[in-house]
Amino acid sequence: MTQLEYAKGKRITPLMKRLAAEENLPAKLIMQRIAEGKIVIPHNNTRRIKRPCAVGLGMRTKVNANLGTSTDKCDIKEELRKLFAAVKCGADTVMDLSVGRGLKETRCAILKNSAVPLGTVPVYQAAVRAKENKKNFLEFSAGDIMETLEEQAASGVDFFTIHAGVTRKSLKILKSQKRVLGIVSRGGAMLAGWMNLHKKENPFFEYFDKILDIAYKYDVTLSLGDGLRPGSILDATDKGQIAELKILGELALRARKKNVQVMIEGPGHVPLGQIKINIDLEKQLCHGAPFYVLGPLVCDVAAGYDHINAAIGAAVAGWQGADFLCYVTPAEHLRHPSIEDVREGVIAFKIAAHAADLAKKIPFAASWDKKMSLARSRRDWKKQILLSVNPEKAAKYRKSSRPHDSGVCTMCGDYCSIKLMDECLRE
Repeated sequence: MTQLEYAKGKRITPLMKRLAAEENLPAKLIMQRIAEGKIVIPHNNTRRIKRPCAVGLGMRTKVNANLGTSTDKCDIKEELRKLFAAVKCGADTVMDLSVGRGLKETRCAILKNSAVPLGTVPVYQAAVRAKENKKNFLEFSAGDIMETLEEQAASGVDFFTIHAGVTRKSLKILKSQKRVLGIVSRGGAMLAGWMNLHKKENPFFEYFDKILDIAYKYDVTLSLGDGLRPGSILDATDKGQIAELKILGELALRARKKNVQVMIEGPGHVPLGQIKINIDLEKQLCHGAPFYVLGPLVCDVAAGYDHINAAIGAAVAGWQGADFLCYVTPAEHLRHPSIEDVREGVIAFKIAAHAADLAKKIPFAASWDKKMSLARSRRDWKKQILLSVNPEKAAKYRKSSRPHDSGVCTMCGDYCSIKLMDECLRE
């Protein structure tokens, strides 16, 4: 049975109980929202995860970190180092987006070493194998996709991104638009290319019921991918994007009927003024399903600083109701990310997620800030460092510029406002 099936039967599982305690919420409420499709627990039933999490209404805003090899950068040990860095910095989940050599070995190594849930994009493996076996990455079949899904689910993958909303119908609507950038989703572009080459419907859409059978068997959560997401703020919230979102809403209902947990992926590049309407549309069209957003990036000119660009959008999106944030690193649009890029991306998004939780009044979110404020009021530098989002960096900064008076920092020195007020209040 799946977590959704248990919840529909009003049964609180040990996993629900554990996560409810971590979220400081009643287990009965978690169960009810899972039954309604408003919360998911990405957790394959074949493995035990050290740090599982719940995603959805009333939960802490979660952060995902992407890992994986490319055709130019293919080092499994390096990807494992990124995994450890991401989890240490607070990533709630990771995704293996590998398309390089040894794809299966990379996935299995990450699965073996990951303390958090793992997601994949199965069409990547189907495409890579087609290129290896048939010299053309679009020469895969529907059968190849089902075989890939079964293999990955059996190995322990917790959630799949599947671009089932890239259909003949949605592509036709997209083509009627004058987009600055057409399809920027790698999986979405692969499937659009496959449909054009084979003159057939998207197999993820056509054989969705078979996919549900596999997902149900292993309790794999489906993350319905935004293959037509905007890659420019000038394309945000257009007819192609909305057409896909409507299809995903229909597929979400089909998944719930089969007792398969489902969440929805969202844009991309969205200006600040359109973030709220994007969240509202997803919640309306997709029946309250958890919303998993990439960023969103609020402008197109922040190359080298896209982790900041996207964290701005992520904080607003989380505040307005997004449940799950896919990080963006400083390397976005430029190169394969380094370990330091991964760290910077995760930390930027942990800050965004926490800011969103404060705005949403998530239980006990403000207690962290209160502890930090009290430590600052006492000028307790050790505690301030320990409470910071990145203690290593905070300690490094403190050590790099030592004040003559250990009770202050070198920014204000003798004119430290907190020290001055301490003296005033003691009088």
